[in-house]
Amino acid sequence: MDRLTSMAVFVKAVDLGSFSAAADALALSGPMVGKHVRFLEDRLGVRLLTRTTRRQNLTEFGRAYYERCRAILAENDAADALAADQLDEPRGRLRVTMPVHFGRRCVAPVLMALARQYPALELDLSFSDRFSDLVEDGYDLAIRTGELGDKAGVVARRVARQRMVVSASPDYLARHGQPARPEELGGHQGILYRRSGQIRPWLFPRDGEPPLALTPSNRLRLDDLDAIADAAVAGMGLAWLPYWLVRERVQAGALVQLFPDQPAFLYDAYALWLQTPHLPRKVRLAVDALAEALPGYMS
Repeated sequence: MDRLTSMAVFVKAVDLGSFSAAADALALSGPMVGKHVRFLEDRLGVRLLTRTTRRQNLTEFGRAYYERCRAILAENDAADALAADQLDEPRGRLRVTMPVHFGRRCVAPVLMALARQYPALELDLSFSDRFSDLVEDGYDLAIRTGELGDKAGVVARRVARQRMVVSASPDYLARHGQPARPEELGGHQGILYRRSGQIRPWLFPRDGEPPLALTPSNRLRLDDLDAIADAAVAGMGLAWLPYWLVRERVQAGALVQLFPDQPAFLYDAYALWLQTPHLPRKVRLAVDALAEALPGYMS
């Protein structure tokens, strides 16, 4: 006999209180239920049940074995569910929070393509530069850039590396000159990004050393990346932005990329989700799709 099947019959007989009730529930004969229980007892060499004409009772060992059988059967069901989920089409609502511009320009197109591929998948997308709490705000997935801070209880996977470049308009460079190295930025006006009241320095890689951190002189501090790019096009100063955001402006000649021969700082983007023993397939597929597609948006 199959031991797992016999365990299931034994548990059902205990749960329902009799062999006959278990037989009815499992579409077996009463004697067959008894054979499964005796198979386990013979294999273990220990009595599991004491039976009379009116009732059955678990022995002390039978009670402990019953609890272990329930745990084993539950794990087996969970494993089967995992396999079914792997093969099943992702469905239901996927809630994702992401930064406004990176989300709209890069993340959302990937998720939209995933939704077209799987018609049963629903998208609930939030575009905000505010850091959302996965638990309190009820998100399945968060896309974040830069430093992650406390990651307790959270899994993080890098899905993209944004190449940060300095650019300025031809008009600005004609009036103020073009710096040849990052160290020369001190004599120029920068248009700075401010998020949650904080201004982050511009970073430039250095061989074998921490990145060079600079905060140019500034009179424009904005919390919108597109607005920073527009201000740079208008000749208001230099901007330090992801290349994917200024690419079209550079190609059109509205902006000039500075230091093109020097390595750019790579600003990482991550997908984050809560630690769980069984990650839903819709979340796993979304993370895999982002990790595969987003690098193509960065070049």
